[in-house]
Amino acid sequence: MITVFGSLNVDLVFGLDRLPTRGETVLTREIVRFPGGKGANQAAAAAKSGAVTRFVGCVGTDGQGEPVLEALRGAGCDVSGVVAVPGATGTAVVMVERSGENQIVVGSGANMSVTAELLEAAPLAGGDTLVCQMEIPVEATVRALAVAKARGARTVLNLAPAQPIAPEALAAVDVLIVNEGEAALIAGGGARPEATARALARAHDLICVVTLGADGAVAATPQGQGWNVGTLAVEAVDTVGAGDAFVGILAASLDRGLDLADGMHRASVAAGLACSRPGAMSAMPTRPEIEDRLSALPRPTELGDG
Repeated sequence: MITVFGSLNVDLVFGLDRLPTRGETVLTREIVRFPGGKGANQAAAAAKSGAVTRFVGCVGTDGQGEPVLEALRGAGCDVSGVVAVPGATGTAVVMVERSGENQIVVGSGANMSVTAELLEAAPLAGGDTLVCQMEIPVEATVRALAVAKARGARTVLNLAPAQPIAPEALAAVDVLIVNEGEAALIAGGGARPEATARALARAHDLICVVTLGADGAVAATPQGQGWNVGTLAVEAVDTVGAGDAFVGILAASLDRGLDLADGMHRASVAAGLACSRPGAMSAMPTRPEIEDRLSALPRPTELGDG
């Protein structure tokens, strides 16, 4: 079973011909409201792929969170661990230009009320998988990882959005998923992604996956093994949900008992499919959709000795 401990947002998406520059106002008629939040997106991705999934987090008492909860239920996710707190539900303003590139601003709202006690009350056991991100208070995430590790669960941390985290906190992480910028935050810049993944894997005794956008992803284990996967060829409509699709499907694959290479293969296909659709949670593909496109993307290749 997968427990996702994290953020839930309402996404206000503005379709633009181009993203604004500093101080510039860009007009558009395209305004769409989607369910979102990194945690909720990742939970929906895992659930739609067939994994038994629970989401734990907070919504506000403004009523804006109910459509997001309904979308999670529709994806097959258990939301009984969600608590309503006074104030506003988390809200993201997402600007997407025609190329699919985006800019995002998040008003955290109820997400800042998430505490580790919510996770401690959840029936998380050995053999389960916990997935965390960084859109809730860092101390809550760090404590949740430690609790899950102590209970014998697999722990997955997506260090997004990038925030500093104490090196000792990574001792409770089994799988670290970062993009290049997030990797640089904890490892320093300058090294190639393969070297960075290997260095982080060795230093913290974990699997490290570095996502590379249009160039796919690389991964390394503490034992020195490594893989590289490309991306699925699609016509990009909206890249907002791609990273969350990758995280959710990789976690779901590992939870099913698949190996890292198989998980990366499925995750990259899912990320590509998510880019071909508008929105984030609504863009997450189902398991049959992923499996139908696996043959369109070459399997991960093993990295040489490093």
